[in-house]
Amino acid sequence: MSILVVQIPSRPRQPSAAAAETGAIRASSEYSYVMSPDGLAIGAHGSCAPALLPHADSVVAVLADADVAWHRITLPKAPSARLRAALVGVLEDALLDEADATHLALAPGAATGQPVWVAATHKPWLLAELTTLEKAGVEVERVVPSSWPDDPPSGHFTETPDRDAADTSRIRLTWSHADGVACLNLQGTMARALIARAQEQPVRWTATPAVAAPAERWLGAPVIVMPPEQRALLAARSLWNLRQFDLAPSHRGARALRDAWLRFLSPAWRPVRWGLIGLAALNILGLNLWALHQHKAIEGKQQAMIDVLRTTFPKVPTPGYETALQMQRQTDLLRTAAGRAGDDDLESLLQAAATAWPQDRSPVEALTFEPGRLTLAATGWNVDQIEQFRSQLRPAGWVVESEGGRLTVRRAARGGAS
Repeated sequence: MSILVVQIPSRPRQPSAAAAETGAIRASSEYSYVMSPDGLAIGAHGSCAPALLPHADSVVAVLADADVAWHRITLPKAPSARLRAALVGVLEDALLDEADATHLALAPGAATGQPVWVAATHKPWLLAELTTLEKAGVEVERVVPSSWPDDPPSGHFTETPDRDAADTSRIRLTWSHADGVACLNLQGTMARALIARAQEQPVRWTATPAVAAPAERWLGAPVIVMPPEQRALLAARSLWNLRQFDLAPSHRGARALRDAWLRFLSPAWRPVRWGLIGLAALNILGLNLWALHQHKAIEGKQQAMIDVLRTTFPKVPTPGYETALQMQRQTDLLRTAAGRAGDDDLESLLQAAATAWPQDRSPVEALTFEPGRLTLAATGWNVDQIEQFRSQLRPAGWVVESEGGRLTVRRAARGGAS
């Protein structure tokens, strides 16, 4: 999965006069980027306008070291909807800007009641940068810091914007350790003091190519050369995500579906698409063959029923589709000619009712007959008597219905329905 890492330029600490008058925050017009096919190797890098940024499956924005402040607190217990307000209450005295102008984000894996790092950055500025990218069609999924509190400590040397300064005057040290992140100039004693305290534990020293040599002279030890694009890609692989609370990306489900669809249409997925098309074609062919087989089986059973009808009743005209009905009619005619009562006749219904009639009940007072149904007066019957009458007739295939002091006896419908 390809990843586009966009480096957000450092926030200007001294806005222009026009911006100061209007109160507007001007977003960057050009962004440095790193394109990676797998999140590990660098495929391409450069700098361009937002609309010219290359397309990728995932987009991660990286903030500069000096644009993120760090605070260590014990995470308060609060519902998700009120968690940010709880954080503001805890950090109110430590924030440099107004609470409404500060964006807060929790470290990965933060747990209630446990110490946790909180990242703070200028909210209007970050929102303006994200809006500029999204208007250009660049949907930023995550925002990560370039460095974060870590143990063992690490130091990274970069050049300052003033490239005309001499030697160490143009070098800045980003010191990441267990107690936070500090951005220091090499002039003065503070940087030396931090390094002296870290001599007892291993430190990973890195530097951009432009300042690697003077950084080694100042440090008195070798450093690993790390270009800005490599450091940005390394930051993108972290678990941090500053897009939380009101800056959390919206419509995640729709974006995920869109990204999945675009990935499915990519050339890398062409064999999968052909495989799915072939599988669908095989399924359609198989369903048609199975339907043809079932159709022939049904036709065979219908023909077998017609053959039985012709053999048993040779005088019947050419049978149609209602073979079973014609056979039933012929059987009923033979039964009637032989003088035997059928299931729908009064004699069969009376005989069935008599076999289950309770001994403690007097003979029936009134009855009504219609073909296939016998209705008996059952005034005064209790529930146990009705259930006993029904249970005795059920094994023989009779159905008893009780309503309004009457019992109706009928033969259960063929096929098991009652």
